[in-house]
Amino acid sequence: MAVLLLMAVVAVAYAMAGLLVIGGTVDRFRSAASGAPADQVDGTVALLHASAVVSAVLSLLAGVLLAGLAVGVGGGRAGARVTVWVVSGLGAFCGCAGLALFVGQRSVPLRLGAQDQTNGELFGLIADAYPSWWIPLGGGLSIGQTLGYLVVAALLALPAANVWFRRRSTPAAPPGPPPAPYQPASILPPYS
Repeated sequence: MAVLLLMAVVAVAYAMAGLLVIGGTVDRFRSAASGAPADQVDGTVALLHASAVVSAVLSLLAGVLLAGLAVGVGGGRAGARVTVWVVSGLGAFCGCAGLALFVGQRSVPLRLGAQDQTNGELFGLIADAYPSWWIPLGGGLSIGQTLGYLVVAALLALPAANVWFRRRSTPAAPPGPPPAPYQPASILPPYS
């Protein structure tokens, strides 16, 4: 439950940080791309804004989902346990895919045709426009996300988790009037 809550907090913090960083990134990008055609710069800025908003929305949704699953796991709900396993599998896959994309972008040079040369130069300026700590933060969070999901799935597979999810609480007595007092048999009227 604690790992899920930590991951939820990090997801929400990453969403807010992404929205806070985008303004300065766009300003640095515009100043670096001052010699490029204005329509291409505006299109790239629109792409930056759209990707920041989509990333923030997805991070917020992930944070809400993880917080809800943490509450379900804490309550011992078996359905939450199964859902966490499914989400952990998808999350670990997405974390690995994000890390592979990050490494691929850094190691494989972008090759463009002559007409796309300006777009290629503009996309090259995007990485430089972000703060120096932003890209390593994204890579580190992809690794942390993958490890977090694997840890959560492993913890839910432990025998102690089986006991936690199989425990049954005793049902509470239904509300109603108190039971009638006990009357010994000698007080009862004789049979006729």
